[in-house]
Amino acid sequence: QVQLMESGGGLVQPGGSLRLSCGASGIAFSINTMGWYRQAPGKERELVARITSSGYTNYVDSVKGRFTISRDNPKNTVYLQMNSLKPEDTAVYYCNAHRWAFGTEFDYWGQGTQVIVSS
Repeated sequence: QVQLMESGGGLVQPGGSLRLSCGASGIAFSINTMGWYRQAPGKERELVARITSSGYTNYVDSVKGRFTISRDNPKNTVYLQMNSLKPEDTAVYYCNAHRWAFGTEFDYWGQGTQVIVSS
């Protein structure tokens, strides 16, 4: 059974920082591309950051220079360090694990963790 468990969300003031964590079980973590997505009220879910099995990263333009995604394969964990947070970063943040194998797409999601940026 695949489980992705996010933690680290909460309420933070503008300009503050948070570190999200996502622990994975039931998957071959190291060969998955891991991603963080977010969904704000009334908006579609969007990709925030992604890190491949080889460590290549990409970010949505709105978080470049502020957010950093990283992974610790021995711990089956992916992180999202969020600095200089803005009210527009308020959303539910979801962890995603993705890979292709034998022509089949494997795509798994966590339950999400709420991030609220407000004074």
